[in-house]
Amino acid sequence: MPDDNPIVQRRRLRTTLRQRRDAAGLTQRDAAKGLDWSVSKLVRIEAGNQSVSVSDLQVALELYGVDDPETVAALKALARSARGRPWWHAYRDIVSVEFSDYLGHESGAAALVDFHPFLIPALLHTPAYNAALLSFMKMPERTARIVELKAKRQDLLFSRPDVRIEFIIAEEAIGRWIGGRDTMRLQLQHIREIGQKPNVSIRIVPLTAGVHPGLAGSFVVVENEAGERAIYLESMNGDQLTKDDPAVLAQYDEYVRELNGVALSLEDSDALLKAQIERLE
Repeated sequence: MPDDNPIVQRRRLRTTLRQRRDAAGLTQRDAAKGLDWSVSKLVRIEAGNQSVSVSDLQVALELYGVDDPETVAALKALARSARGRPWWHAYRDIVSVEFSDYLGHESGAAALVDFHPFLIPALLHTPAYNAALLSFMKMPERTARIVELKAKRQDLLFSRPDVRIEFIIAEEAIGRWIGGRDTMRLQLQHIREIGQKPNVSIRIVPLTAGVHPGLAGSFVVVENEAGERAIYLESMNGDQLTKDDPAVLAQYDEYVRELNGVALSLEDSDALLKAQIERLE
């Protein structure tokens, strides 16, 4: 887990504060009254939607009976770190509010499942494939920024051996030429290389699978170390992030099970990629 990520630090801090409040036998309403805060402020802090100042943290720890000097010092350091800006703040001109929220989940992921029905999933894009995919925008400067942002995401995620990453790709995606023969060949070679990482699995849903739930659209399921999960949906009509909704999570869990049920094995998926690369050569 990246220790310098303020989003991750905020999540750790709010989890600890919630646990300490529970251990003190206080409800959110009781704690808010004792802290002279509004209930909504405490709810936002415990939900990770609002950072907490060191002075507010000190008051909360006193109310919760946390007085061990080392613990207090560590939590104050966590609070200071949590008030920083995430790395994608530098790309705020091209990052929507929903996508920024998703990146907070992705940066602290312990497990991630990524599926796309007709394109290579974004986390597997090469710069050339990504640039070709965005060429319709006819905005070279913005395209370059998006390509740079995506490369940064990939570098950070794939440098972490602690996160389990599962890609499910439709066969349509590896057969659809984006950027021409050479761009597509190098893209598929890149997928095979990423698939060699011990914490990454890449499986392909063949055309012979027929109708499956993935035809409804792309999705990402992300889970952090605390077991909190979110579903990210991206479309031309805007992004959508659903967090900890049991019904939605259950629905996408079923989608993943069904897709895994019709997808090729890891070995057969790799063989299909290799065969497609040979055709492009």
